[in-house]
Amino acid sequence: MTQATIERIETRLVDLPTIRPHKLSVATMHGQTLMLVKIYCSDGIVGFGEGTTIAGMAYGPESPEAMKLAIDAYFALAMLGRDATQVQALMAHVGKLVKVNHFAKCALETALLDAHGKRLGVPLGELLGGRRRERLPVAWTLASGDTAKDIAEAETMLEVRRHKIFKLKIGAKELKTDIRHVAEIKKAVGERAAVRVDVNMAWSETQAAWAIPALAEAGCELVEQPVASAAALARLMRRFPVALMADEILQGPESAFEIAKHAGADVFAIKIEQSGGLFAAQRVAAIADAAGIELYGGTMLEGAVSTIASAHLFASFANLQWGTELFGPLLITEEILTTPLDYSDFELTVPNGPGLGIELDEEKIRRFTRDGLIKVTK
Repeated sequence: MTQATIERIETRLVDLPTIRPHKLSVATMHGQTLMLVKIYCSDGIVGFGEGTTIAGMAYGPESPEAMKLAIDAYFALAMLGRDATQVQALMAHVGKLVKVNHFAKCALETALLDAHGKRLGVPLGELLGGRRRERLPVAWTLASGDTAKDIAEAETMLEVRRHKIFKLKIGAKELKTDIRHVAEIKKAVGERAAVRVDVNMAWSETQAAWAIPALAEAGCELVEQPVASAAALARLMRRFPVALMADEILQGPESAFEIAKHAGADVFAIKIEQSGGLFAAQRVAAIADAAGIELYGGTMLEGAVSTIASAHLFASFANLQWGTELFGPLLITEEILTTPLDYSDFELTVPNGPGLGIELDEEKIRRFTRDGLIKVTK
């Protein structure tokens, strides 16, 4: 294969409205910002990547603005003129020059893999070992903050056969209020749907030890990151008849190994951005498999680019016991693809085209691209 070098890297911030406020224990989201990156190669191939966070910097240390700055000022200079076909070697090179910045690295790696898949004429998943499944079950997060609205939303999703797994965002309210909220929703959907909760680290260990049995009694099958520390999560393990899932404490292969070593979770929420890229997320999954920890395909509420990158990876997993949460594009009111993703019969279809297998609507993206600096006034 003729060497293809990187000629240009472009980034942009795309501000998109969401269908409703999305309430977490850490913040309430009223829209979503995508940091989109394009990598132009000397053979005419262009690859796309995305960096997206939950609620700006309320969730973690990176933001779309910070990702754009890091790529423009540091990553691009280290990548220009380099061989675009040697993806892992190139990412290892920039990893030595720029520390951490997992989300920005994931966006760049995704763009390189998208370009290389297009170059070879194969779906991105083939570069990750090949898919084992064509469709992925997708959970929907109920996060309006209102029990009646959440029940109505769940009923609609069941009626149109889009989701039959619901994750409830709790932790911002008093414990008994949250438990009652979960119990009422589970009672409403009954055996037609599974109910899970995400606490986003909001509880102390004492609060979690009180609340988890009540959640289990209400019919909740999975509790995601109830506490902030890995040690506290490990102490809660095996005490309750409900699975406990690690999310925020799972920051790549090294943290995955430490959690697995101490039997610190029943389930890993695999997120490509949080892991530092698709290959790093693949290693996290391998550690989980080796330790007997089950897998769930997580999301940072990404748009279509990172959602489909994640889908290609999750479709290659030998085990995906808890399905996925790849609903991010459905939370956004604007369709940014020329052909919408196929969400039907409670699952997402993984595209078969080369690279990511999707095409962006450039006119729509230009319309929502942020122009210049944000001015903050009193």
